[in-house]
Amino acid sequence: MRVLFIGGTGIISSACTQRALDNGIELYLLNRGKSHRKAPAGAKILTGDIHNEQSARKALGSLTFDAVVDWIAFTPEHIKMDIKLFKGITKQYIFISSASAYHTPPLNLPVTESTALYNPIWKYSQDKIACEEVLTEAYRKQAFPITIVRPSHTYDATTLPIHGGWTTVNRMRQGKEVIVHGDGTSLWTLTHHRDFAVGLVGLLGNVHALGEAYTITSNEFLTWDQIFNIVADAAGTKARIVHIPSDLIMKFDKDWGDGLLGDKTHSMIFDNSKIKSVVPEFNCVIPFSQGAREIISWYDADPARQVIDSEVNTLTDRIIKAYKSVEI
Repeated sequence: MRVLFIGGTGIISSACTQRALDNGIELYLLNRGKSHRKAPAGAKILTGDIHNEQSARKALGSLTFDAVVDWIAFTPEHIKMDIKLFKGITKQYIFISSASAYHTPPLNLPVTESTALYNPIWKYSQDKIACEEVLTEAYRKQAFPITIVRPSHTYDATTLPIHGGWTTVNRMRQGKEVIVHGDGTSLWTLTHHRDFAVGLVGLLGNVHALGEAYTITSNEFLTWDQIFNIVADAAGTKARIVHIPSDLIMKFDKDWGDGLLGDKTHSMIFDNSKIKSVVPEFNCVIPFSQGAREIISWYDADPARQVIDSEVNTLTDRIIKAYKSVEI
């Protein structure tokens, strides 16, 4: 197969790029060449800006594809440009949406692909929903060959899936308190990007996937207290957790609060039977305990990666102080 990844060097897509190449796919990457992650040997690089029609058309030339995956489409305008560029030159177009588009807070668990899309809080999710609506209309009216993929919280060795990233790990190692939203018992799903890649690459060129949407996540469900404690254990320390209500965090930091109230505050459990029905080899095998060790090893391998965000430190201290000052 000849496949195009728009992006292809990001947190999720980098593992998919490697797996596609390992599976013998003729893979092209269209990007601006600005990622710190290097494209693996074997990928054919097309340099251009997908959000600039003239630049994209120049990069694409007369190429046609069995599948195109856009990793960096976030708004309906991005989708409309893709439809304009790829209609008639690809047999399949895969849009990377988000599991945060599912009804928030959830009405029923586990979440399935038939769960309604509704997020009244987080603009990121609202934009992903709007993108899906544009694509669904193009499929119905123009026979544009779509497949929609909804990942949840997917990480790699360079990404700490906790607010504050390395700054929070540094606080743990210094014996300082760290914030976990709510009471720490809501359930969350973390998926290693190599596990995700098995499902995504299995959809490439798959005729059964046309017109369909798929959730691709792990089936390991962890509380947020467990997530923080697993990270602390991998870092050789303990997590001194302070539980802070999400709506109080929102008062101090809207972006952090939106990400919590629009996503992470709520327990999310996903049913992955649909992706397994079309990609039988999909089976997540990397627990977060292993993933956390990979992450800490990556940071410890080069002290230059251990960047401390003074604003995160200051904000964390302010929120904890404010919370503890309230008589309960």
